[in-house]
Amino acid sequence: MINDLPQAQSDMRTGYCSGGAGVLASSLAWFAAAIATIKASPQQAVWVLFIGGMAIHPVAILICKLFGRSGKHAKTNPLGALAAASVFWLIFSLPLAYVVSLYRIEWFFPAMLLVIGGRYLTFSTLFGLRVYWVLGMALAGTGYLLGKFAVTPTLGAFAGASVEALFAVYILIADRRAATLTPAGAHAAESA
Repeated sequence: MINDLPQAQSDMRTGYCSGGAGVLASSLAWFAAAIATIKASPQQAVWVLFIGGMAIHPVAILICKLFGRSGKHAKTNPLGALAAASVFWLIFSLPLAYVVSLYRIEWFFPAMLLVIGGRYLTFSTLFGLRVYWVLGMALAGTGYLLGKFAVTPTLGAFAGASVEALFAVYILIADRRAATLTPAGAHAAESA
């Protein structure tokens, strides 16, 4: 039975590689969309990101298993409800980004960066890691700048993919380091 917030966060970090597996899976979806802007069209890249987004959780679980983790949290972990709520918030925001793409395709990827950046802020509570505040703000700031300057969809998609990839590597390295420094893989990576 999980009784307190630090214990719940530790369970989430242990099961999901401190969330780094999900960030890495998301960056792969963004890279696929970026490639689609070149090989197909920006409009088709919108759908590549949406479809790739649906694969993030299963791909993240696979990555977790490759790192020797379960890819799940305890059934008694109260933070599971917050994780689910953040997924629904993301899904409910997708139509807004899609409508933006119909009006001006250059704004789709920046809009998605704002949405996803906002979602990552909740990960700070889920995993007990301040790095998610930095990641969320980095994605939101990138989205704002890309939208303000109306950059091409290709640049927008590659920017999102790159920011997430860099943070994924950092989070996964910090998670691995925390797992080796603490007994039985219990994580104390709050400083990350």
